[in-house]
Amino acid sequence: MKKFLAPQPILLPSPVLIIGTYGENDTPNIMNAAWGGIAASKPPCISVCLREATLTHHNITKNKAFTVNIPSEKHVKQADYVGLVSGKEYNKFEEAKLTPEKSALVHAPYIKEFPYCLECKLVDTVSVGSHTMFIGEIVGIVADGKVLGKNNLPDIKKVKPIMFGSFGSRAYYGVGNKIADAFSAGKKYKL
Repeated sequence: MKKFLAPQPILLPSPVLIIGTYGENDTPNIMNAAWGGIAASKPPCISVCLREATLTHHNITKNKAFTVNIPSEKHVKQADYVGLVSGKEYNKFEEAKLTPEKSALVHAPYIKEFPYCLECKLVDTVSVGSHTMFIGEIVGIVADGKVLGKNNLPDIKKVKPIMFGSFGSRAYYGVGNKIADAFSAGKKYKL
């Protein structure tokens, strides 16, 4: 039997995205953001939703650029930590023992230790209640060669990204097994 629930921000799974920006005096900063995803394919764009109170919100507004870093399972502690403290009070790179690298394409840092990142220039913002949606055009990708697969793109089995379960579970999860081929499994229903 289906149950009707109160409206809540639940989308399972939610990606764990670590957003990189520069603050005052080009101080590198990162934060954990689970509310985001691909927004367009042409041009390739991604969206991330942040509260105005965050330092990252201020940094993106000022610099018109950010990176979206994808942590692997082995970086779950660092990914969680950068969502627990404010960049206004802590140097998150230093505390989490991560290395900021300067993007060659946008004015934002990426995380050297993480499997890959998307380099984004800000193209639009949308105010959505308690959050601002930042839409960034993906102008480049920096990836560790060890996580690349077919077509020289990040391979999910090699990246081993983490996902956020929901505020109900308060847990991170890894990627499960492949269950079907996309754009193929449903062909028998195609008219």
